[in-house]
Amino acid sequence: MSSPAPALALALSQRGRGLSPWWQAGPFATVFVLFFVVPLALILAVSFWNFNEYELLPAFSFRNYLSIFDGCGHLNARGDFCVTLATYLSTLKFCLLVWGITLILGFSVAYFLAFHVRSPGVQTALFMLCTVPFWTSNVIRMIAWVPLLGRNGLVNEVLVGAHVVERPIEWLLFSDFSVVLAFVHLFTMFMIVPIFNSMMRIDRSLLEAANDSGASGWQTLWNVVVPLSRTGIIIGSIFVITIVMGDFVTIGVMGGQQIASVGKIIQVQTSYLQFPLAAANAVILLAVVLMIIWGLTRLVDIRREL
Repeated sequence: MSSPAPALALALSQRGRGLSPWWQAGPFATVFVLFFVVPLALILAVSFWNFNEYELLPAFSFRNYLSIFDGCGHLNARGDFCVTLATYLSTLKFCLLVWGITLILGFSVAYFLAFHVRSPGVQTALFMLCTVPFWTSNVIRMIAWVPLLGRNGLVNEVLVGAHVVERPIEWLLFSDFSVVLAFVHLFTMFMIVPIFNSMMRIDRSLLEAANDSGASGWQTLWNVVVPLSRTGIIIGSIFVITIVMGDFVTIGVMGGQQIASVGKIIQVQTSYLQFPLAAANAVILLAVVLMIIWGLTRLVDIRREL
């Protein structure tokens, strides 16, 4: 009669192997739940609370969401959208402009580094050069534009001195232009990195095959490079869009506190201790951003491509 010990040991070993992945994923799952799921759940819960000038009232109510969309069912007396829709349209406008400009710049820089710089050492050096702006604070980089773009700044002095314009240009600072310029300056790198990573994975023999088939440079770019770089383009687009949608510091500094955005509204509401209203706005903003990300991820299966 054989001993049951080997069979028991085999069963325990198989059970241990089955539990091993769960133990490995446990710490990461705990961090994910504590620092992502729980805060989001709290924000969602607070968004349904009431509040007054003195305290928060933890009672379920749709008051905050109704106040956000108050008057949005029709145009106002001046023929404009309600504050919420106008703010979202303004934010989406900045988002679209910044996305388009950073995509063109990021793709161009990544293409140059990936296909025109042959030396890996030079490639690394130029890539590191692109990261130099990230060695300083975002606020410092934004403030650096003020003495350049101000009414009495360097740009206006040069233009007036060269008689290009008769008087200083007012819209260079504290305007939509300065906000977009700052966004592009701050976030182009988020587009360069994923696109460059995708381009470096392209098999160079495909480019040679396209060239041997008689394709022009533009045809090769559009039919070979762009499709094979779409994963990087989508990832970079997600980075840029999500950051711009929730940003309030850049718009506040470069817009002179005169330009509204969804992030700016949430920041003002929290400063006035209107936390339930700010939470409701945050939930709506999150829903809009998730819909945009969902639409982008429909264009390419990022998990499979990576």
